[in-house]
Amino acid sequence: MRFGKAAGLILAGALTACAGQKQTADDAALISDGRDIADAHCAACHAVGSFGDSANPDAPPFRTVLSRYGEKNLQDDLIAGIQIAHPMPEFQINPKGVDALIAYLRTIQDKPQGRK
Repeated sequence: MRFGKAAGLILAGALTACAGQKQTADDAALISDGRDIADAHCAACHAVGSFGDSANPDAPPFRTVLSRYGEKNLQDDLIAGIQIAHPMPEFQINPKGVDALIAYLRTIQDKPQGRK
């Protein structure tokens, strides 16, 4: 009976590890899709990477947008069709694309001053 519990715990641990690897692969794919969306639709105006200036000075670098607008606000605005002060081209993005773009943005955000 004791061997059965140990085997069950080992099996549960192995399944958890496999699920974690699947999650990591899914996250990496989502982030990659977000980078592709940024490169294809946003890079003409915005700095879409972790450094550099935006081509359009009115377009904030993507590494600052979550701290400027908040994740939920940006997500809602992207789904609804973002309306902002500077002219942006019209584009459509589905909720899954928004999730991918937000996942990518999380990976490149500047850390606030004084934080590590």
